[in-house]
Amino acid sequence: MKIRNQRDFGAGIMYMVVGLFFAIVARQYQYGTAAKMGPGYFPFWLGILMALIGLLVLVKSFGAKAAIESIPKFNWRIIAQITGAVVLYGLLLPRMGFLVAVVVLVFVAASASKEFTWKGTAINAAFLVTFTYSVFVLGLKLQFPLLPVFLQQ
Repeated sequence: MKIRNQRDFGAGIMYMVVGLFFAIVARQYQYGTAAKMGPGYFPFWLGILMALIGLLVLVKSFGAKAAIESIPKFNWRIIAQITGAVVLYGLLLPRMGFLVAVVVLVFVAASASKEFTWKGTAINAAFLVTFTYSVFVLGLKLQFPLLPVFLQQ
């Protein structure tokens, strides 16, 4: 059997490994029943579902109808840029506040893409700031510094 779609094959393996990992780790918690779920019930079944989806994707990568695709060369610059954006967010949040940290996160992460445009990224940043502020500050009542330290009273 020949792997026709290497991307799907790799994605299937990845889903199966992550799903099985979570299912195995979830077994360390109290399982419970469907009527009275324990803390391990949901992650276990979610892991099993993820592994099954991975198996389905993996099997389809061998099919005659599967598009012939190879795995592209790994781009370390993009991985470093995305990881750096998250690290930068963590470093900026306490000093520069939520607003600046989210905007920097979005712009640095978006610049890793070939489809990067300033206008689209600004719209995305504005939406993300509004949405995350609504969910975390207004909805969940979490305390974040919203503005930079030097602008607070």
